[in-house]
Amino acid sequence: MMISNKAELDKCREAAVEELQSYGCRILVCSGTGCIATGSEKIYQKMIEIVGNTPNVTIEFAPHDEKEHVGVKRTGCQGFCEFGPLVRIQKGDKVVQYIKVQPDDCQEIFDNTVMGDGLVDRLLYKKAENTYVQPDEIPFIAKQTRVVLENCGRFDAESIDEYIAAGGFKALEKVLFDMKPEDVVEEVDQSGLRGRGGGGFPTGRKWKQVAAQEEKERYVVCNGDEGDPGAFMDGSVMEGDPFKLIEGMMIAGYAVGSSEGYIYVRAEYPNSVARLKHAIAVMEERNLLGDDILGTGFAFHMHINRGAGAFVCGEGSALTASIEGNRGFPRTKPPRTVDHGLWAKPTVLNNVETYANVPKIILKGHEWFRTIGTEGSPGTKTFSLTGSIENTGLIEVPMGTTLREIIYEIGGGLQEGSEFKAVQIGGPSGGCLTTQHLDEPLDFDSVKKFGAIVGSGGLVVMNTDTCMVEVARFFMSFTQRESCGKCVPCRIGTKRMLEILEKIVAGKGEVEDLDKLEEIAKSVKDLSLCGLGKSAPLPVLSTIRMFRDEYMEHIVDKKCASHTCTALRNYYINPEKCKGCTKCARNCPVGAITGEKKEPHTIDTAKCIKCGACIENCSFDAIEVR
Repeated sequence: MMISNKAELDKCREAAVEELQSYGCRILVCSGTGCIATGSEKIYQKMIEIVGNTPNVTIEFAPHDEKEHVGVKRTGCQGFCEFGPLVRIQKGDKVVQYIKVQPDDCQEIFDNTVMGDGLVDRLLYKKAENTYVQPDEIPFIAKQTRVVLENCGRFDAESIDEYIAAGGFKALEKVLFDMKPEDVVEEVDQSGLRGRGGGGFPTGRKWKQVAAQEEKERYVVCNGDEGDPGAFMDGSVMEGDPFKLIEGMMIAGYAVGSSEGYIYVRAEYPNSVARLKHAIAVMEERNLLGDDILGTGFAFHMHINRGAGAFVCGEGSALTASIEGNRGFPRTKPPRTVDHGLWAKPTVLNNVETYANVPKIILKGHEWFRTIGTEGSPGTKTFSLTGSIENTGLIEVPMGTTLREIIYEIGGGLQEGSEFKAVQIGGPSGGCLTTQHLDEPLDFDSVKKFGAIVGSGGLVVMNTDTCMVEVARFFMSFTQRESCGKCVPCRIGTKRMLEILEKIVAGKGEVEDLDKLEEIAKSVKDLSLCGLGKSAPLPVLSTIRMFRDEYMEHIVDKKCASHTCTALRNYYINPEKCKGCTKCARNCPVGAITGEKKEPHTIDTAKCIKCGACIENCSFDAIEVR
């Protein structure tokens, strides 16, 4: 159905709501990247097959008075990634959440829950003595505040009608018919929305700067180049609610006088690219993208650019250079992107999550938005919660939520009762927070005081078995490889820092190396050209500041308390446990283990390469790491 004016959009919304309400049951199969990786597509196909082969049941638009109306839908990320593949069964207001579903479970789910009122108990989430049926009852979900992720997991991510039925394009309708561009800019500015890509720059101020430019050719660009290890927030929004992202960009275009929008997505996100392409194509077919949108004269055209996976292209000037077909090099500033961005024109550049906040702000007003979060950081923030945590997954919480709430109330605490040590926040450009920060609010300004950044929202939880020196080496290895090499401080400095860290974890560090490491880190932070270089030393500086004793233990005592650093391990065979079975000796690749059969064996530490093959093959737990 073409939508050429406001009346047609209202008519389409009425029809979409009626169709959504007509379902006897909806089978919502999570098709976020995490669940796809664990086999959700097989579940989707199996459900289609079961429904198609069941008499008097049909999928989609059947005469509802003759046959049971069942919908089998692919949704975006349902968030509870630790327990995928996830399937939700929706009957009216009742929703059943099933976890770890396999294709062999599909028929039982269909027979019991789709066609009947029963449950498949073994597929429900259980914690302690509690069994949870509905998703909103599960603590991991119940304790969240979902604004950006509100629709993810609730409807067909590829259906424009379901998006419209959920209130989609109401914000666009409001700005086109009831607001002037300057009113839109002012509403966003008054909301206090800050960029969710890392820097936390006020979004409204950025829009004002672009709208005030004398140059009338302007662009709206979305940074979907989510490159932090362990981060998948923006990818989940692009997969699970692509129409919301596009609507937010269209509102930005109207506000600053732009008719062209670009979404920059890394090629490692094929699902995101496919969903966005589909969304753009459907909107163009419906006349919601292109020229004369809703008969208002407003024109907006969308383009997708796929990046090659360079981390530096998450930086604004490098990103715009890549869209233009040039190498992704950052440039000296000023001029900034708002003055001299894409094609040297004024450009609004925000990330996925920032744009996804805009429609709700327009609909509910800046006063509502400011009721969430903190005074300086209003609204919510999405985080990918990973590491040594019971419930890994995608979460959204108000700005100012404490680490303790996230880790212990939402995340369910650390795995197997292990003890919390630190959390890496902000990815390889972030820093570490420790037990002393558990009750501090997580927002842009508070985190910065502790030498870290919120970044795009990666949270990697680490227990006491984690070596913080190795953590610093890992992230430095990543940023050093991703350095574009344009400026000397980053190109040379990150290389030298990595060399020192590798020397320390290899047991060859010297005391003066620590001072040298700090000195180089501060120089790289102060002198690098772009944000990647300026933030690259943060994991090193924060771990040195908070875990200096671990660095000294590696350097002076040549020990790694967590047994993580291979070069510092010493393998020892406990003679009281060794039965002389010779299995360890037979599997040692360098012949470092000797001894008579049925007699305790010994390890020649000079020969030992510390590969761990002996431990893997010992049946008596006789081999210890010291």
